[in-house]
Amino acid sequence: MREIISLHIGQAGIQVGNSCWELYCLEHGIQPDGKMPRFLTFHYADNDSSINFSDTTNDSFGTFFSESSSGQHVPRAVFVDLEPNVVDEVRSGKYRQLFHPEQLISGKEDAANNFARGHYTVGREIVDSCLDRVRKLADNCTGLQGFLVFNAVGGGTGSGLGSLLLERLSVDYGKKSKLGFNIYPSPQVSTAVVEPYNSVLSTHSLLEHADVVVLLDNEAIYDICRRSLDIERPTYTNLNPINVDITEFQTNLVPYPRIHFMLSSYAPVISAEKAYHEQSSVPEITNAVFEPSSMMAKCDPRHGKYMACCLMYRGDVVPKDVNSAVAAVKTKRTVQFVDWCPTGFKCGINYEAPTMVPGGDLASVKRAVCMISNNTAVAEVFGRINHKFDLMYSKRAFVHWYVGEGMEEGEFSEAREDLAALEKDYEEVGQEGADEEEAEEY
Repeated sequence: MREIISLHIGQAGIQVGNSCWELYCLEHGIQPDGKMPRFLTFHYADNDSSINFSDTTNDSFGTFFSESSSGQHVPRAVFVDLEPNVVDEVRSGKYRQLFHPEQLISGKEDAANNFARGHYTVGREIVDSCLDRVRKLADNCTGLQGFLVFNAVGGGTGSGLGSLLLERLSVDYGKKSKLGFNIYPSPQVSTAVVEPYNSVLSTHSLLEHADVVVLLDNEAIYDICRRSLDIERPTYTNLNPINVDITEFQTNLVPYPRIHFMLSSYAPVISAEKAYHEQSSVPEITNAVFEPSSMMAKCDPRHGKYMACCLMYRGDVVPKDVNSAVAAVKTKRTVQFVDWCPTGFKCGINYEAPTMVPGGDLASVKRAVCMISNNTAVAEVFGRINHKFDLMYSKRAFVHWYVGEGMEEGEFSEAREDLAALEKDYEEVGQEGADEEEAEEY
């Protein structure tokens, strides 16, 4: 078995977690109480006899769930927040019987949008109990692949405690993959003035301690929902679970250790009313995931070059159609690859049709595709955050709140320099071929 442990940190991480685990349960036929009906009973109309068919063939749920001695399927997940309200919603929600109570961890006072509180003071008090639960989960695994970490980088708990947990995981499980699904600040919509500080400090840690980071931002996801689903006030989204060995992501998507920040997109995002009139063929959905409007972070992939794309298809899809759709994408002028990596596509097909949440906003469709891609345009996200950071830090605004929680002011400039270097790294990988041509001319 190749198990994965999920960590949901802070309000955003937990809310995304709620959606993910609802979807995982629907995918695997697990009920909100953790039970998985294994027997289908057929009753004959003419008499009282019945026959049972046992379905014990598929144990794919074991990647995300462990099975208790009483037949309960328990998520391999830890939910943690520094204040109790959001975790209490899980404790009293529809899936309250699903989660192990000791894997829902909450403190008494929150991080007050302050990275330093989440990392140095309040977060330090809770981190050991989180790691104890992770250790228990890891000890029950036969072949732990690694960790999925869900958190926002703009708040205090997600950024501060998220970074602290990542650093500790690096020490305790150095060889295991760590994939981050990180919610980045939106260009226009902000929940806190100090988001740029928290984001820069947090990204500094993600650079060092995460292997792959998928950037998400609420504004991009809101726009997709508004445009495609006609939802005026979307809440938070859910991502289809990934059916690839997570070490394959690293191998195929990360050409250099620091260049590990990914864009994600999904198609078709379509409402039930529209789905009735649409085809959603393999070429159509493949083209759709390359559209700038499909990206779940606010940046334009046409401004950059692709280094790699991972296309994961679900449902009624055959390899021949995928190959011809990918060949067509390669001929488009708007989809440019760096010249040192011209082939960069990895494709996977899972023949199970995508599962949709009953009563949800997404229509049930026969086929879908999720793309995780490495494109130099992601540097636009860092550029925006760096600019906002500089405006405040030049005046040392709000810095005293961080220093008062035990952080050294030097950490601000160290993190900012690291992100400036990251922007430069992306610029250079996009130009690499051009540099070689110039060198040959001399």
